[in-house]
Amino acid sequence: MIYLIGMGPGNIKYLTVDALEKIKVSSKIVAFGRLSKIAEELVGAATKITKVEDVLNHINSDENIAILASGDPCFYGLLEYLKNKNIEVDEVIPGISSFQYMMTRLKKSWHDAEFISLHGRNESLDRALKSSVSVILTDRKNTPHSISKTLYEIGVRGILYAGFNLSYEDEKIVLASIGDDIENISDLSVVVIENEMD
Repeated sequence: MIYLIGMGPGNIKYLTVDALEKIKVSSKIVAFGRLSKIAEELVGAATKITKVEDVLNHINSDENIAILASGDPCFYGLLEYLKNKNIEVDEVIPGISSFQYMMTRLKKSWHDAEFISLHGRNESLDRALKSSVSVILTDRKNTPHSISKTLYEIGVRGILYAGFNLSYEDEKIVLASIGDDIENISDLSVVVIENEMD
């Protein structure tokens, strides 16, 4: 059995009961850096990987394997990658996405939001021009600072919220005007844009 398990935004208290049960019955756990530490806390051991491609080296149909993914594996997540590699996942266990957590912290609805992932992707920010609310997933290259500057250059005006280390003890949410300089507090961040549309 291959379980693809959404681990939520990071803090173990946001892990679902189902996810916890599947981790405990798995004979092998494959996880990225910070997630491997959580797995070690829960069951004592995990195979730590550093690249998405490394997952493929640890899949064996004779074992119950738990592949741990941050957030929700169905939202710009690992499920898409595994399907493209013809890996059949037996069960996907959902997790709370970092953007869902961020919107609850802001106490804002996201049902009309535009979603853009710059996490390991090269998507355009032009879609943010047409939406009053945009949610942007970031990475080391596409930081809240660079997003703020790019949005300003393409004509977006309004407010930007940058959430760093969401759900962890050192969580910080910064409010800025689009175009402002934003300190890169952490590589773990989510950006929410409120566009002042005409």
